[in-house]
Amino acid sequence: MRRFGQVVKVKEEKYKEYKFLHDNIWPEIVNAIYDANVRNFNIFYRDGYLFKYFEYVGDDFDADMKRLAENPKNIEWLSHTDPCQEAVATAEPGQLWAPMDLLIHF
Repeated sequence: MRRFGQVVKVKEEKYKEYKFLHDNIWPEIVNAIYDANVRNFNIFYRDGYLFKYFEYVGDDFDADMKRLAENPKNIEWLSHTDPCQEAVATAEPGQLWAPMDLLIHF
């Protein structure tokens, strides 16, 4: 199992919309994430930042993430959520959710 942490900003004027979307997450999205071998998926909020934590239990992360990215329902979902977000200053070009380094786990 691999653990992942990622960070992104949420636009202040879009926070309520973003929260509403996730309070009413589509079952197809939950299933698609699960089918991509993602478990223990969480998004936390604080002071304009979103922190995502999840665990990957599959054998081919890149293939699973590619399949998830190409899922038509996921593409539709992201068309609603992505406009609510903006990358942190240190994100790579074209990267919305910036990866974080795991410093400790026990």
